[in-house]
Amino acid sequence: MSAGSRATWRDDVPPPALPRPGALGWLLVLLRGGGIVLVLGFGVLLILPLRLAERLFTGPRRPLTGPWVQGVCRICLWIMGLRWRCIGQPMRGPGAVVANHSSWLDIFALNAAMPVFFVSKSEVAGWPGINILTRVTDTHFVARDPRLARAQAEEFAARTRAGHRLLFFPEGTSSDGRRVLPFKPTLFQGFLDPALPERLAIQPMSAHYHAPKGRDPRFYGWWGDMDLGPHLLAVLAQYPQGSVTVRLHTPIPVAGETRKTLAAQAETAVRSGFEQD
Repeated sequence: MSAGSRATWRDDVPPPALPRPGALGWLLVLLRGGGIVLVLGFGVLLILPLRLAERLFTGPRRPLTGPWVQGVCRICLWIMGLRWRCIGQPMRGPGAVVANHSSWLDIFALNAAMPVFFVSKSEVAGWPGINILTRVTDTHFVARDPRLARAQAEEFAARTRAGHRLLFFPEGTSSDGRRVLPFKPTLFQGFLDPALPERLAIQPMSAHYHAPKGRDPRFYGWWGDMDLGPHLLAVLAQYPQGSVTVRLHTPIPVAGETRKTLAAQAETAVRSGFEQD
């Protein structure tokens, strides 16, 4: 998740009460959860030799492991039973991706749409278990330390030149999945660095979740002070599941723009994904 993605956005209406799994629900938790763990474990094991092959033949580029992670995420969504569709085409040429942020499910839904590398706060690098996944998937870590700003900008530029699609969450936090929060222009400053490739563009991406029939429309949202464990169980136990629509919008060329105009255009594009769906 992005730097600051677990900040404390709250609506006036409290989050919905999460349903407790019944007998069928617990069976689904075991089957789905076990299947996802197996797929992720196999994915991590295989990504290591693939990464070695990339290092030997393609250097910093990720022509093998990027699509591999994309495929793993699609399989996990299928195991979960969450219906997923993608509209639009991934951008060509150098660039980055920005998206709205609703849930831990974004990790699967957005990665399934195109090979991306999430930008996350540096603290996540030390979380047990999660740190393994973030390392093997080449998560880009950002520290809130002005002394590291130049080095981090250079790393961002180098990865962009290598063809990595770094994915940012410009809202700076997660929401209830029913809205797009205002984009923070400061998070777009990094796209204006002169060390970045020419013809750089930003592709907005929308992830719009649709709750299962009879559930609160915010069922898939994970925000504020919600605990991960109960939300994870509720989603895995749900039958039948709802769906998520991911839209890849027209890339926005960076040349001639400011951080404010980039933020405004990207936010407008992402919001349009909710209006069209």
